[in-house]
Amino acid sequence: MELSEIRTRIDTVDDQLLALFLQRMDLSDEVAAYKNEHSLPILNKERERGILARVTEQAGERERYVYHLFSTLFELARSRQAELINAPTMVGAQVRTSLEAGTELFPQTGLIACQGVEGGNSQAACDRLFPRGRLMYVKTFEAVASAVESGLCKFGVLPIENSSNGSVRSVYGLLQERKLSIVRSTRLCIRHELLALPGVKMEDITEIYSHQQAIGQCSRFLEGLKGVKVIPCDNTAAAAKLVGESGNRHAAAISSHPCAALYGLECVDDHIQNSDNNYTRFVCVTRNPVIYAGANRISLILAFENKPGALYEILSKLAALDINMTKLESCPVVGSDFEFIFFLELEADTRDPSVLAMLEEMERSCAQFQFLGSYAEV
Repeated sequence: MELSEIRTRIDTVDDQLLALFLQRMDLSDEVAAYKNEHSLPILNKERERGILARVTEQAGERERYVYHLFSTLFELARSRQAELINAPTMVGAQVRTSLEAGTELFPQTGLIACQGVEGGNSQAACDRLFPRGRLMYVKTFEAVASAVESGLCKFGVLPIENSSNGSVRSVYGLLQERKLSIVRSTRLCIRHELLALPGVKMEDITEIYSHQQAIGQCSRFLEGLKGVKVIPCDNTAAAAKLVGESGNRHAAAISSHPCAALYGLECVDDHIQNSDNNYTRFVCVTRNPVIYAGANRISLILAFENKPGALYEILSKLAALDINMTKLESCPVVGSDFEFIFFLELEADTRDPSVLAMLEEMERSCAQFQFLGSYAEV
């Protein structure tokens, strides 16, 4: 048989498959209506498992392909049913309230809580997010969260992830505990330099100050030093300020180039970080959830039952809607044995009904579900 003839027969089968698929989805709509009326859950794992056992037994040596085909059909049907189910969810209410609270344009000014001192990377992130913002400097990430939570500041800016050193777990912990909402994010290229008082040479230095994240991002350089004590402090700019004001000619700071001029220091070495491709993401948080125009990114924290296929069930929901996942990171739950929560970031718009339905179904099926916000990155 010629290839063209085989393809003609495939086209005929495809037409039949399409008609049967649409018929199956129509029946799935009827199932959703019944579940709505009787308050039944969308997922019926026992029935799905029974169907998979039946069709794979009939498939012979192609059972693997049949298994994946029917698993995909189930996920598509569940995604459609999620759009039709009327059961209220917390995330549904939160998203609708946030969309109503949002304005067309993101604010350009306001009082912003910023960890550190003048010259820090957090200050640079604040300036990018709020060109006319008024900054209130505080000492710790916890103080940023408290200033926003109390209403003292409308916004707060926090580092959440570094391309070289991973997530800032303490910030994720604050977002989880304080119920703050992400409304914007930005990404800065970070350049670390070793700064000291004018005239100080590398061989003079016996102690280096910096933030823990910067220390991690320059770990290879620091590991190569002998007899030098590395001392963590609150902020890279605070480290530069400390060294500048101390008069100590045996001290240095890992900080940024602008901090040298700010605090009367000179660069001893400007090639100290592990990677030149070193970026830190900062998020802007508020007390009341708001979704501004242009939001196309979603952040979530999830936890689900520790069983085979649990993570796949979450990821398959994204695949069914062609949603790109930009972050997936597990974090152990303190005080438990091998239990984890997951940080997820998605490229998706909550204004899309199918996306909101997916989030609602995630909330229904996960042991823990927290919607951190929908926002744009600038």
